[in-house]
Amino acid sequence: MASERDVVIIGAGPAGLSLAISLADAGFGVTVVEKLPHATLADPAPDGREIALTHRAVDILQSLGMWQRFPAEDVSPIREARVIDGKSAHFLGFDTHGTQQTELGYLVPNNVIRKAAFEVASSKPSIEIISDVAVSGVATSTNAAEVRLADGRVLAAPLMVAADSRFSDARRRMGIGADLRDFGRTVIVCRFSHELPHHEIAHECFYYGRTLAVLPLHGLMSSTVITLSADQSNAMMQMPIPEFEKLVSEQFDSRLGAMRLVGERHSYPLVAVYAQRFATHRFALLGDAAVGMHPVTAHGFNCGLYGVESLTRAIRGARAAGRDIGSMPVLARYQSEHRRATRPIYLGTNVLVSLFTDDEMPARFIRTAVLRLANRLPPLKAGITRQLTGRA
Repeated sequence: MASERDVVIIGAGPAGLSLAISLADAGFGVTVVEKLPHATLADPAPDGREIALTHRAVDILQSLGMWQRFPAEDVSPIREARVIDGKSAHFLGFDTHGTQQTELGYLVPNNVIRKAAFEVASSKPSIEIISDVAVSGVATSTNAAEVRLADGRVLAAPLMVAADSRFSDARRRMGIGADLRDFGRTVIVCRFSHELPHHEIAHECFYYGRTLAVLPLHGLMSSTVITLSADQSNAMMQMPIPEFEKLVSEQFDSRLGAMRLVGERHSYPLVAVYAQRFATHRFALLGDAAVGMHPVTAHGFNCGLYGVESLTRAIRGARAAGRDIGSMPVLARYQSEHRRATRPIYLGTNVLVSLFTDDEMPARFIRTAVLRLANRLPPLKAGITRQLTGRA
């Protein structure tokens, strides 16, 4: 039980719990509210999603004590990444040449991250987790932020943070709009075993009509992410397993030999979100509630962790200076820093997706030219590699 409630966080996903841990380590008392039951938080089921983590994100996770809880077999390094346009022989490749890293980044299952976050947060005396209850209302006043729960309780604190998904109800209740981009597409994620080694190379293949990402896991195993139009997703989800395996293997030009489905297929609608503001008086947005990224550049949770770092720094500095942690001048610092860190990535990702999913002839010509040109411009490739690794 928190000895003193300084912050109420709505949402016990990885971003919300990471912030709770960071604030607790900085000496703040935190209450986290989540509508899911305790059992689901403590032992989340696999959902098919593999989260790509930059080196900067790994540093943050280590400081929070979460990285150390990931089983070694669930941390898969990416040593090279290739972007392929259709059946072209040309690809845009990224590796660690010229950097101080031996990996571009790492893949960790989403449920493993969620479990570690809950375990660490639950071990902190200054963190209170209220589960299995929905939020029925939020409000702010001159002196406090209030969160009303469906069971009648009212929680008050100097600051409220919403980390309740890209479709954040708290964001809407606080009157903050968001720019939503519905790509009209669905992603299907699943795991495959295969005959040939992947050599820890991640592939992003932009075929006409659909996109296929093949991400290296430990051993002869890969995670696949298929992006296709929403009206085609149901048919692919219901496709007989042998037919589905053959389709994916052939789509990937049999680079990994025969591929066999492992576990279930999961599907998710593809919507990107960027909040019009990240903060207002006594209220801040974090994680997907602030920035919900298209997964193609794998920056979603990384951006959330960067927000954890920025928001903690802002309110820790405010307390040290004797200032109100929920005041707009304090939160404006977080908003400005987080927008600088995320806006270029968000816009650049959407431009990339628009170009590489447009099957009209002008776009095909441009993207082929872009791949060839980028390979011949080492400074450009180095800049993209810095974004991929999270290292300046």
